[in-house]
Amino acid sequence: MEKNYNIEWFDLLVTITLNPGKTDFLSMEEDQINTVITQIAIEKEQFKSLLKNQVFGLTKESQIELLIKKYHSALIFLLDEAFANKEKLPEKNELIAKTYDNLISCLDELLSFIEVRFSSYLSLDERVPATYLIVTKKELSQRLGKLKTRLYKLVPDRRIVDIVLNTLYSFTNRPQGGYLVTFRDVLYKKELTKELEVLEDPEKETCIYTALNELLIYLNFNSKAFANHFTERLAEKINGLENLSEKQDQLLVHFKDFNQMHRKPGVIFNPQYRDLKTVLSNWFVQEIFYLEKKMRLSVTPLQGNTELPKPKVFSEKPKQKVMCILSTDQTGLILRASDELRILVAKSMSEVFKTIVPHLSTPYKEELSYDGMRSKSYVAEERDKQIAIETLERIIRKIKEY
Repeated sequence: MEKNYNIEWFDLLVTITLNPGKTDFLSMEEDQINTVITQIAIEKEQFKSLLKNQVFGLTKESQIELLIKKYHSALIFLLDEAFANKEKLPEKNELIAKTYDNLISCLDELLSFIEVRFSSYLSLDERVPATYLIVTKKELSQRLGKLKTRLYKLVPDRRIVDIVLNTLYSFTNRPQGGYLVTFRDVLYKKELTKELEVLEDPEKETCIYTALNELLIYLNFNSKAFANHFTERLAEKINGLENLSEKQDQLLVHFKDFNQMHRKPGVIFNPQYRDLKTVLSNWFVQEIFYLEKKMRLSVTPLQGNTELPKPKVFSEKPKQKVMCILSTDQTGLILRASDELRILVAKSMSEVFKTIVPHLSTPYKEELSYDGMRSKSYVAEERDKQIAIETLERIIRKIKEY
């Protein structure tokens, strides 16, 4: 492993040059201070490049983890020292204050660089040091001030903007102490703010999946307020349609679009709440099931001739079907795997499909072909495999909650 200490310049600047207990830096000339400020920016970019090269030159994960944690801890220490030194300034000096502001901002940026680029090597559930939290809140608060005006101009749905901004402001304005803030919390707020700053696609009142909605779903923004607002808007749009068939068709289309939207792995706004995808998927499933049941129970009035129709004689009782929200291809994959793992035991795989499938229906089809489902289970698309896997994972999580 390389022995270079790539933040030595910052270390000397914080502990010696700008340390009021060791150097009379208040006597520095303006050109000297400007030189320091310029060098801070240069050293910042050099460190990023050197760290990436250092990581690339290592072959063992344990070595990379040790290196990243070393620099992360060292930068937090320097940030604490710089913040403490600034508080010790004997008198107001705009140039010196500007130097400290540049230094603190630079150290915070380097910490963000490590946390974003090498997050897998850090313990993100550890508590954030108080000084680092103060600096982060101040930086986010300044950025939110500019972001607020921009979002209200860009997004017609003011309610969703209120939800997002109130969430971020509650973080930046909350008093220090008394609650645990982890690096994961800080990293999420920073990433959300950064993505909001570059949000460019225009919003459309008629579309439920606006650019902002897609971003929040991508980042697993599992705020209860957002989930409620999202479903309320969608329900309002669906309820504006005239008949049940149209409502069901539109709901299925929106559900399909929702399932195809990208989500960032391992990211969640509030780890204490359920995953946003699980919450919204459950809502879709329940609404689709309700509409399906309502359509089956709807009564058709007599038309024209008021004479009562003759009762029909049924040779056998109609089959009671269970609706499966998955498609036939996805259901077939699960049945095939269950047979091959001997979870479902029958004389043959065909017997498994022949026995179960006639009692199933889907939101897309009432009568299912057991032979067709069995055949398609051998040529399933990757998307169907992914949805089947995600469904089974949801079942696992639900069982764990029992």
